[in-house]
Amino acid sequence: MLRYTADIRTLVFVVLYFVFTAGGWLLFPLASLAGKIGIVVLLCVWSFFCAVIIHNTIHCPIFRKKSWNKVFQVILSFTYGHSVSAYVPGHNFSHHRHTQTKKDNIRTSKMQFRWNLLNQLLFFFRMSNDIMINEFRFFLKIRKEKPKWIRQYLFELALVLGTKIGLTILNWQLALFLIWIPHLYAVWGIVSTNFWQHDGCDPEHEYNHSRTFTSKLLNYFTFNNGYHAAHHEKPGLHWSLLPAFHAEHLAEHTHPNLQRNSLFMFCWEYCIWPGKRVDYLGNPVVLPIEGPDHDWVEEVWETAHKNNVSFGVE
Repeated sequence: MLRYTADIRTLVFVVLYFVFTAGGWLLFPLASLAGKIGIVVLLCVWSFFCAVIIHNTIHCPIFRKKSWNKVFQVILSFTYGHSVSAYVPGHNFSHHRHTQTKKDNIRTSKMQFRWNLLNQLLFFFRMSNDIMINEFRFFLKIRKEKPKWIRQYLFELALVLGTKIGLTILNWQLALFLIWIPHLYAVWGIVSTNFWQHDGCDPEHEYNHSRTFTSKLLNYFTFNNGYHAAHHEKPGLHWSLLPAFHAEHLAEHTHPNLQRNSLFMFCWEYCIWPGKRVDYLGNPVVLPIEGPDHDWVEEVWETAHKNNVSFGVE
């Protein structure tokens, strides 16, 4: 059934999301203020974990049967509130193919604040409009060439948004705190990881293009998402194989400053104190004059065929 047995953990995390959400719906009205806050925080964090699973799934579907993967993408769409297929354009085709260039819709140079805390907190809100515009352009570009992808995308989107709207009509307060806010946090979190994963790195360097975090606790809950350099080297490699790939191919060649253990300590240094915008060598980041994104959508069909870029389950 599963291509890798490690994805038993994936399935457990997804099931737990729905258990926590259903339990929260029942318990939230009876809970104290502290209990209510605890429920919302738990759902925010777990929805983010599921967003990481979505990221992994569009690169490497977990089931052997395509039909099962199509159903799983629909289920996953409920865990962060948007179509899983919609993650493909901006991530697989823009970010992975054109990392940190003008064709990367989520390049970190768009953030021009000198204090990194503002860059980190506002990253998603700065990128979201560009992501949505190019998602729509991608949709129009491939609607004839990839009709199955279009149907999957629309089915996921309609089912999830319809359910969220229905739950909002049923009980807007519970829907706001248990559905909309956790989903917003999840998409904010998964997009915002790009800032600390790439800002101040060298996109032209063979090895120093991304940061790696080796904390076992972090990587357990985020399915080895800390091994981001390895992921960029082999986007289709299953998440369970990333630590071994990093150790064998990247560790001895990557600059030590780009191989950290604690993400918390890094974010404290990078965003809070001293919170300066510096590269991995400690030099101030030179920010270019930002202009509009360069178009990547027009070349998407040729790029997909030449490089076998994944469309997710389709």
